[in-house]
Amino acid sequence: MNVNDYRGLLLHMEWADALVWRAVLCAPEQDDSIPGRLHHFHSTQWAYLQVLQRQPLKIPDLGSFPDLKSLARWARGFYGELPAYRDCVDEAQLSRSVEFPWAAQLAERMGTPAPATAGECLLQLALHTAYHRGQVATRLRERGAQPPLTDFIAWIWMRRPAPDWASVDAD
Repeated sequence: MNVNDYRGLLLHMEWADALVWRAVLCAPEQDDSIPGRLHHFHSTQWAYLQVLQRQPLKIPDLGSFPDLKSLARWARGFYGELPAYRDCVDEAQLSRSVEFPWAAQLAERMGTPAPATAGECLLQLALHTAYHRGQVATRLRERGAQPPLTDFIAWIWMRRPAPDWASVDAD
């Protein structure tokens, strides 16, 4: 993969996340498991970005959000910060090894982890997010709501539309 492929994955991720948030915020019936899943994958997004930018980790607990809308706004904030990294990353940066503050916890579960590059981390981030978006979509469907189509190929076929955060940004 090259730098443009990674950028495309991240642009798709934002578009798909915005669709899921719109579906969640418009769902007639809320599910107690959905905020936790959303918080988990957005926390991972923030954590990876902070690690890739060599910043200290600052991830608020789910309990610090008084409601779903405040959680959505925090999640949306990630996409305000991401372009500074996404739009400037180059091939050399994609191939550098990344050190994770949580590597010791992984070592306890899996043994010493092999080095991962920044590019591999971006791929993991997109795949991890898609996995958990799918869980949210399943819960929406089980509650009688229609989850959005968030497939990467759908985004391509629709000519890579920009994300629509209006449901999150509105008061």
